[in-house]
Amino acid sequence: MVYDAHRHIGVLPAFPFYGGPPVHPDTTARSTIKQLIADLDAEGTERALVIPNYGVPDPAIAFSFNELAVEAAHHDDRIRAGLWVSPRPEDEQRTDQALTLAAERGVKALKLSFLLGGRPTDPSCRPLLDRVFATAARHDLVVHVHTSPGAASDIDEVGHLVDWYADQVAVHLVHFGGGMSGHIKLAGSRFFDWITTGKRVYTDLSWAIGFLPYWLAREIEHRGIGHDRVLFASDQPWGDFVGEYARMTAATGGGELAGHVFRDTFATLYD
Repeated sequence: MVYDAHRHIGVLPAFPFYGGPPVHPDTTARSTIKQLIADLDAEGTERALVIPNYGVPDPAIAFSFNELAVEAAHHDDRIRAGLWVSPRPEDEQRTDQALTLAAERGVKALKLSFLLGGRPTDPSCRPLLDRVFATAARHDLVVHVHTSPGAASDIDEVGHLVDWYADQVAVHLVHFGGGMSGHIKLAGSRFFDWITTGKRVYTDLSWAIGFLPYWLAREIEHRGIGHDRVLFASDQPWGDFVGEYARMTAATGGGELAGHVFRDTFATLYD
């Protein structure tokens, strides 16, 4: 059995990324619950946390998929929903509307990404960050935060959210830093330091560079902590279920760690 802790629903419009022509890079994006369930069936995925798709630099599009994610969770008990929220002052009204869905059946997470603007250390973002994490604490939700090297998504920035909020709220660092510098900062010490000090910090290894899953598995074994903080995630349609599954199976070796990564930690957080 496989539990997927991070995948998306919703089809984005074509967009002229990086000055090129309008394109649809998310080729396996799904616009309907029926399509999503067909994917879960084909994969053998027994549980999934489903989050609004995003990537086009218009937050309104990501917000528009919140109700679809909630509907999916209502439709099939295998599905848990994550809600798109934003700390940007410009998104306050839409974030407040999203947070009204936090008590809906099947909602288990809130999703933040600074790829569409804002910054953890921007004082103008702090009031909405406080509101998002207070809502998560009240409803026992996990806050997912995109990480990638550099700019506002760098772990040096996103790590402040762990420092400020992870005593009370589970924080899921999506992509484990998302690249070389983030991987080394986290696996080298920071991820384990947070666990040791009692922070409720979790992660997935989608998008991870090839060496990282093996190194992290070795560090977990060596340190004796962290086995219950890593979840499998496909990140469909931006990731690849088959590829992510194969390398996480190889890195975890199919033993006790694999049981936590593919099933048990998801069940603890979302079931």
